[in-house]
Amino acid sequence: MPKPFFSVIMNFSGAYPEQGFLPKGAETLDFSALEGCEFYCSSEAASAIRTAIAPYGSEGIHWIDSGDYHYVSLFWLEKIREPFELLLFDHHSDDQAPSFGGEVLSCGSWVGEARGTLPLMKRDCWIDGARPLPSLEPSGLPLYLSIDKDILCRCSARTTWDQGELMLDDLLSAIACLCAGRRIIGADVCGEISFLKGGSRYDAAVNLETNTILQDFLLNLRDQ
Repeated sequence: MPKPFFSVIMNFSGAYPEQGFLPKGAETLDFSALEGCEFYCSSEAASAIRTAIAPYGSEGIHWIDSGDYHYVSLFWLEKIREPFELLLFDHHSDDQAPSFGGEVLSCGSWVGEARGTLPLMKRDCWIDGARPLPSLEPSGLPLYLSIDKDILCRCSARTTWDQGELMLDDLLSAIACLCAGRRIIGADVCGEISFLKGGSRYDAAVNLETNTILQDFLLNLRDQ
């Protein structure tokens, strides 16, 4: 039986310990020594990650570190056992053609992989923050949210990728608007920067504040 809805911290780069981000009741999974998982995910690394998250359901808030590991969203989506829709907030589409002959999953190809391998995912909607906010036609299906903080401006987040221009309040308003009246299965958040990647203590403080706000917002959104 999967564990109930709560937060899972996936530590790949050390960014969350550097921030001091540990929501109440959250569990931490340590992947800091895992090889073959940065940007691209080897089959061995994928197996190790799937094994580590096996006790957990998709129903939770999954903090998946830097955008370099956004492909981990696919592993959480694989756990969903009902028809659903994916709502992606990201400065990048993450649906590029797979690299190395289509054999290696990457942070830039996981959405396309999800379309091809997850028949229960009936639709995906990408919000990049640069275009007018689209409306979602009612479908009656629940939503899974995936949020890359690189959609935010640098006053709201510090990431390892080029960033958009959304303020945090704009992101929260967009999520609330698009999710109104919809059941939320779960969510994941990425977009951290560690000291090893050039992050500073100020960067960590900015991300800690935003992560704390997102954690509370997503919990309240799910409980509505």
